[in-house]
Amino acid sequence: MKKSPPKKRGKNSSDDAEACGIIDYRLEKPDYRVCATTRDGEVRYEVRGDLSAPVPPIRESKYLTPKQHIEIYRWMLLNRRMETALENLYKQGKVVGGVYFGLGQEACSCASAYALEKDDWLAPMIRNQGSLLVRGFSPRDIMMQYMAKAGSPTKGRDASSHFGDIYERNVAAPTSMLGELIGVMAGVALGARYQGRNIACMTYIGDGGQSTGIFHESLNFAAVQKLGLVLIVENNLWGYSTPTEHQFAIKDLAQRAIAYGVPGVIVDGTDACQVYDAAHEACGRARRGEGPTLIEAKMMRMKGHAIHDAAQYVPRELLAYWQKRDPIGRFENYLVKSKKWLTPAENQALIDDVEKQLEADRNFAEASPMPAPEAAEGGVYCDGTCHEIKPKYGLKAARAKAAGAKPKESEAAVHLK
Repeated sequence: MKKSPPKKRGKNSSDDAEACGIIDYRLEKPDYRVCATTRDGEVRYEVRGDLSAPVPPIRESKYLTPKQHIEIYRWMLLNRRMETALENLYKQGKVVGGVYFGLGQEACSCASAYALEKDDWLAPMIRNQGSLLVRGFSPRDIMMQYMAKAGSPTKGRDASSHFGDIYERNVAAPTSMLGELIGVMAGVALGARYQGRNIACMTYIGDGGQSTGIFHESLNFAAVQKLGLVLIVENNLWGYSTPTEHQFAIKDLAQRAIAYGVPGVIVDGTDACQVYDAAHEACGRARRGEGPTLIEAKMMRMKGHAIHDAAQYVPRELLAYWQKRDPIGRFENYLVKSKKWLTPAENQALIDDVEKQLEADRNFAEASPMPAPEAAEGGVYCDGTCHEIKPKYGLKAARAKAAGAKPKESEAAVHLK
């Protein structure tokens, strides 16, 4: 008997992802595309599709308490107000180098990092300054770093977001080689396993960075070894000045998870509750030794690639569409008007407290000294005498002792599992 042809689906439909087991938390699935056109001899981008849809509600969290909602909201506010302060410092000529903003991505950075426990690890990217705040860095740390002050985390030897803390906060410093942190976090998870522990190791990659070879190599390794990698793909619609429609053929980057046999999840990156719930569940899988999870957070990068980029290539109507979906405005409305977990007066007091903290940290950072000239004599690299770098994870004593014995000929030299 001749079989009927399969029913056709819409091109690159999110339904295809769900049919393959991808979980989609979103309450809205935007229906538009960004296309390149030629007008007056110039190539421009225009939006085709429906931009009139109403703003969706915040999805109810399955795990967060009212107090935790408010804590995440405060981190998001602090994240945004700090970046506004950084922009002003840059315009005053007080920042060394550029500034990279996470405007519109505060829910993704803060709510995801909030799902981590003390022993878990974080490897942020340039737009994840909110995750650094949640993990224990202060606004003054970040502002001093951008101003290359002596009291900055790197003592003025580097600027931008290239800093971390592998001793107390379990934060690996970002690298400029996009995608490399995925392998680093897989390695940290493997090191913890050598001690007989499973931990969650969270890192981020952009929609452009996930097209690199190291993304696929590292995710494949983590999947085969069932390492506790929590990988958040920040699909913010633009890889510098290239729209995602011109980067890859699939609609949902979470579909990449299917090829590696790991769970894939899609969330609205402007909804803190969706982000937290997905991250919470992924971290739980990691701590149970069940392997990696790929979470695609869909949102809009509301400024250019960096402060030098005016983002004139972005259609104005697209910015207006996502401005209505501002993560902080939506969350504030949810907490104050929908849930009434904050009164208007309490909300204003919270905002005032954030501003007070930020003003004190900004004043401290501005008043901090620059590095002494002689500090440059040692260069920017550790020479082995300034401090001792000890391994965070290692073989247990019994296993280390056994490792000294000569393996039998029938044994493999390395057992990663």
